[in-house]
Amino acid sequence: MLQSIRTLALAGAIVLAGVAGAQAQDKTLYVAGYGGSFEQTIRKEIMPPFEKKFGAKVDYIAGNSTDTLAKLQAQRGNQQIDVAIVDDGPMYQAIALGFCAPIVGMPDADIVKSARYKDDKAVGIGLVATGLMYNTKYFAEKGWPAPTSWNDLKDAKYKKLLVIPPLNNTYGLHTLVMMARLNGGGEANIDPGFKVVQNDIAPNVLAFEPSPGKMTELFQSGQGVIAVWGSGRVASFAETGFPVDFVYPKEGAPALLASACPVAKPNASPLAQEFVKMLLEPQFQEIFAKEYGYGPVNRRAQVAPSAARMAPIGKRADELIVVDWDTINQKRSDWDKRWTREIER
Repeated sequence: MLQSIRTLALAGAIVLAGVAGAQAQDKTLYVAGYGGSFEQTIRKEIMPPFEKKFGAKVDYIAGNSTDTLAKLQAQRGNQQIDVAIVDDGPMYQAIALGFCAPIVGMPDADIVKSARYKDDKAVGIGLVATGLMYNTKYFAEKGWPAPTSWNDLKDAKYKKLLVIPPLNNTYGLHTLVMMARLNGGGEANIDPGFKVVQNDIAPNVLAFEPSPGKMTELFQSGQGVIAVWGSGRVASFAETGFPVDFVYPKEGAPALLASACPVAKPNASPLAQEFVKMLLEPQFQEIFAKEYGYGPVNRRAQVAPSAARMAPIGKRADELIVVDWDTINQKRSDWDKRWTREIER
C-alpha cells in the first residue's frame, strides 16, 4: 500500500514537473505600443535579439497611446499587457492609476535626466519633437516657401490640405496647447487655443487623423500636403523616399517623450523588466535614432547629426518646449468633450 502511494506521488510529481517545464518553455511577453513605422522597427530590430537572448516570444499589440491606456484600464485586475509603450502624457496617467511597476536595475549613470520618471516607474526611450511636415515636391511645384511657424496652419491656401491628429493624440494636443500659448493663454487657460483652432485652423483641415498609416496614405495620394506630426514619424516616412521634410517652428517645438514601463501585476514576468532595459541599450538607441528619428536618451549612444537630421539632438533637444502634463491631465477629459463638441462636430 505504502509503495502504491509512493508510486502515485512520484507519478504526480513527474506530471507537475512536465507542466512546469511546458510553462517555462511557453514564455510569451505581451508588449503594447505604437503602430506604423515604430512597430516595424520593434519587430525588425528589437524582437529578434530579445527572443533569441531570453528564449521567449514577444506578441506585439499595436495602437496609439490612448488605445493602450484604455486597454490597461479595461484589464484592471487582470492585466494581459506586460510592457506598455506610450507618450509621456498618457504615461503620467498610467503611473497615477497604478499601472506601472518600478524598473529594477536602471542604468542610472547613462540615462539623461529628462527621460527619468519619479520612482523609475517608467523611462523615456526616445525624444521626439512635434512640428510641421510638408510635401517638398508639392510646395516646390506651387512655388510656396516652406512653412516656418505654427501660425502657417491658418493660411487659407492650405484649405482642405492640412492633416492634424485629433486631441486624443499627443500631436493634436500639442497643437492646441501651442495655439493657446501663442494667443495669450496656455495649459491653464486653453480658451484661446480652442478659438484659433475652431475659427482659423479647422477650415483648412482635410482630416483629424490619428492613424500613422492613414496619415502617410493621405500624403501619398496627394490629398494632404502639410501636417502636424512628430520628427520621428516624418523621418521614417522620408526614408521611404517620399518627398517630405520636418520643420521646427520658430516659436518652438513641444517635446514628446516616447516612454515604456513594465506593467504592475501579480506574478509579473521578469522579462518585462528586461525588455524595457533592452530598449535603453546604446545599440538600440542608435537604431531608434537612425531608423525612427528619435533623439537618444542614453548618453553612450553615438549618433551623428547627419544620420538623424530631423531628430532633436544637441541644441534642438535643449530648446524643446516641455508642456505642463500635471495641468493637462487634470483637464484633458473636459478638453476631449469640448473638442468633440466644437472642433470635430
